Amino acid sequence: MFSPPLLAMKTNPKFIFFTDFDGTITLRDSNDFLTDNLGYGQTLRKQGNQDVLHDRMSFRDSFRGMMDSVKTPYDKCIETLLENIKLDPHFKEFYTWARENNVPVVVISSGMVPIIRALLVHLVGKEAEEIQIVSNDVAPRDGKSINEEGGWQIVFHDDSHFGHDKSLEIRPYHQLPDNERPVMFYAGDGVSDLSAAKETDLLFAKHGQDLVSYCVREDVPFTEFQDFSSILATVKEIVAGKTDVKHVAAEGYETFKRENSLKN
Repeated sequence: MFSPPLLAMKTNPKFIFFTDFDGTITLRDSNDFLTDNLGYGQTLRKQGNQDVLHDRMSFRDSFRGMMDSVKTPYDKCIETLLENIKLDPHFKEFYTWARENNVPVVVISSGMVPIIRALLVHLVGKEAEEIQIVSNDVAPRDGKSINEEGGWQIVFHDDSHFGHDKSLEIRPYHQLPDNERPVMFYAGDGVSDLSAAKETDLLFAKHGQDLVSYCVREDVPFTEFQDFSSILATVKEIVAGKTDVKHVAAEGYETFKRENSLKN
């Protein structure tokens, strides 16, 4: 059976950083912003998130409902997002360091490639064109252009109930022989990251977000982050051999449990 090349392995890295995009690299989720401001609104969106988190609805169905509620032409959606979505203030520094130290950054997102690419280039610069993006896409509805009212629809990456099962992208790296397999990081914040949470060596889960709740429920080790400054500091220490992923994951999870037991 043919296996596609693992693009992030072309420089033979010892470490790979996989990351969600919306709400992780960005301060706000672009899909949430579109839904809240141009679609059916925040109340229905948040109810959908809870339905997914508690297994009452698939992420795929929830997300399609969100995107189908946005009728604005696609080029206008991108314009709106470029005006309103901001970058984590420390991501550019992290990406610059990662490029200089052969740590490929791979964006694995349940968003749509054209929006993610436009935002990355706008917010990071032309060097962001090098970032591999694995995501859903967009297509015109029958007889329409994506740049007219009600003219576009999301095209899911795969047939899974996630619409894009992020674990499928990471798993081939995980299955490499021990002497080739890089150490893998993942950063995320929400329900679309559930499938990736168990696939990497160290999970960075954004403080106060749904992914933390999932990890606690499923007993998945993680370390919390507020922004990319703490991620950069931790990854630097691991790359330099000052600590390792198992120690960071165990320490991060124990710290979270200890702090939350004190609150209760």
